[in-house]
Amino acid sequence: MYHGPIIDAHLHFWEPDKNNHPWLAKDAMVPFRYGDYSALKKKYLPDDYRRDCREHNIVASVYIDAEWDPGDPVGETRYIHALATQYKQPNAMVAQAWLDHPDVETVLSAQAQWPLVRSIRHKPAGPETVEAALAGQRTLMSSDKWLRGFAMLQPLGLHFDLQTPWWNFAEAARLARNFPDTMIILNHTGLPSDRTPEGLQAWHDAMALLAEQENIVVKISGLGQRYRPWTLKDNGWIIKETLAMFGYKRCMFASNFPVDSLCSTLNTVWNGFKSMTHELPVQEQSALFYENASRIYRISPLLEDDL
Repeated sequence: MYHGPIIDAHLHFWEPDKNNHPWLAKDAMVPFRYGDYSALKKKYLPDDYRRDCREHNIVASVYIDAEWDPGDPVGETRYIHALATQYKQPNAMVAQAWLDHPDVETVLSAQAQWPLVRSIRHKPAGPETVEAALAGQRTLMSSDKWLRGFAMLQPLGLHFDLQTPWWNFAEAARLARNFPDTMIILNHTGLPSDRTPEGLQAWHDAMALLAEQENIVVKISGLGQRYRPWTLKDNGWIIKETLAMFGYKRCMFASNFPVDSLCSTLNTVWNGFKSMTHELPVQEQSALFYENASRIYRISPLLEDDL
């Protein structure tokens, strides 16, 4: 199996007792796809991550916004840069910005000035069920105000990390077509939460629609299920089909830790990815585990000793 360097393309660090993450507050409990997430309400820092992944050659990581106080998006960026100075991780960052807010130009310009910021994530609220989407409900991706904010990304050299359920992918494909010079990075394998045969086929059809857009790439991550352990039996077909649809140059692996600690260990996740790809040529394995994340998030070559 693959033993080369790995860039974890999607993880979070936090200190809920120190910083304002409303969903991680002591008395908070918001709807969450993995169910009860109380176990996440404790600090998780680069040294914790290193202990969790010590069996694997993780040489760099990409921090993704963790729903920090929406009134202070640049505060999260400042905090993460301080962590990077102290721990030499993370090595790139996806920052928070609310694309439909009146201050979006100011926030994006400020975020783009920080050396680790490569991309922006704003989950485009919309239909929470297939039925709502079929009834005509739309996401922020169809809002002119939101699109004006989205149009500001590419001139600032920023990508967009997209997290939305697969039933919204027609809107996402249109977004990619209308902004062909903006790279869109799909999070968590398109959220295939419905594992019935019908649900998986609908997810597959939606993913195939996105695969037609060359400026969309995929992070294979976030494959956990509520109150069910992470297994290749459950997730192997999804990984295989994603690779078949997007190709090895447009996919990368990521752990989504500590969130996916609710359903797995880091060792299980990385060994699962390695097992699924062990028959691929070494060049393709290296692209999936390291080179694509390095290229997309502009992470300079790193050696384990650098960390």
